[in-house]
Amino acid sequence: MAFTAISSSMPSSAFVRSILSSQCISTPTTPSQKSSSLSWASSFPSISLSRGSPFVSSNPAHAKVLFIQSAWTRRSRGEAAKRPNKKSWKQRTDMYMRPFLLNVFFSKKFMHAKVMHRGTSKVISVATTNAKDLRNSLPSLTDHNACRVIGKLIAERSKEADVYAMSYEPRKDERIEGKLGIVIDAIKENGIMFVP
Repeated sequence: MAFTAISSSMPSSAFVRSILSSQCISTPTTPSQKSSSLSWASSFPSISLSRGSPFVSSNPAHAKVLFIQSAWTRRSRGEAAKRPNKKSWKQRTDMYMRPFLLNVFFSKKFMHAKVMHRGTSKVISVATTNAKDLRNSLPSLTDHNACRVIGKLIAERSKEADVYAMSYEPRKDERIEGKLGIVIDAIKENGIMFVP
């Protein structure tokens, strides 16, 4: 309402010129008419820019302190000793890089193997010579032939669960040879890839 009252008492061109001159914006002029207001480019605030580094100080003693240090991605041995409970990058990401883990157990009477998902602790496939069908059909439940049968069963049941890659973590001072090597070789021969 106030706008209509002002615009009705004042001519429209004079009203527009008064608004533009108060906002410091120049109106388009003819060559014969000189502009009394500021130009469009000069209506922006002026910013002084310097080419010097923002980290350089005029004081030379203070200039040594103002620099950016690079961050280390790996912990040093001293830091690892100070914080022994902090997990390394490999410990934190290993569960996602190698999600399926093979576990093999040998006893004097039978052998047992299973594949587990590390993130959810879900058992994907299981094979044991103590099962009813294998216990009656195999002559020995712990010999090399039984190891090959267990490896073949684990590979088939893992492929049924859409698992085509797994890994095995040997215990301390454990070598992958003998019966364990036969099981792992049988799994590889039946189309499962082992991730180191």
